[in-house]
Amino acid sequence: MAKHQISLRDRFDLEVSPVLLNGTQALVRLMLMQAARDRAMGLNTGGYVSGYRGSPLGAVDIQMKRAEKELSAAHIIFNEGLNEDLAATALWGTQQAELRGEGRYDGVFGLWYGKGPGVDRSGDVMRHANMAGTSPHGGVLMA
Repeated sequence: MAKHQISLRDRFDLEVSPVLLNGTQALVRLMLMQAARDRAMGLNTGGYVSGYRGSPLGAVDIQMKRAEKELSAAHIIFNEGLNEDLAATALWGTQQAELRGEGRYDGVFGLWYGKGPGVDRSGDVMRHANMAGTSPHGGVLMA
């Protein structure tokens, strides 16, 4: 049996496993995997990623930009937040995208990333978004 050649180019190819990833690349792959999982279930979902560039997870923006082609093909949008509050508020809004049945997607799954002080100042948004809940075919991961 021949050994599988592991290549860094495979990191966002969901047909290949195992792959070599760092933590921020794993977040990109996670978003792609969720899109593929939803498609396999017959759902038409989109994805949204936002956060603050100055966070300790600052390389998330770099990895999202590098994977723009793959993300776009999976209907996943990356927008840098001006600050953590606005990024969290934008993600809260994604959970209301199909609220009245007028949305383009069955739901939107999201990823928010931030740093300690930004998490502290975004508490109101997080609390209200949590109380409002997520869409049935959406959800938000906070990193």
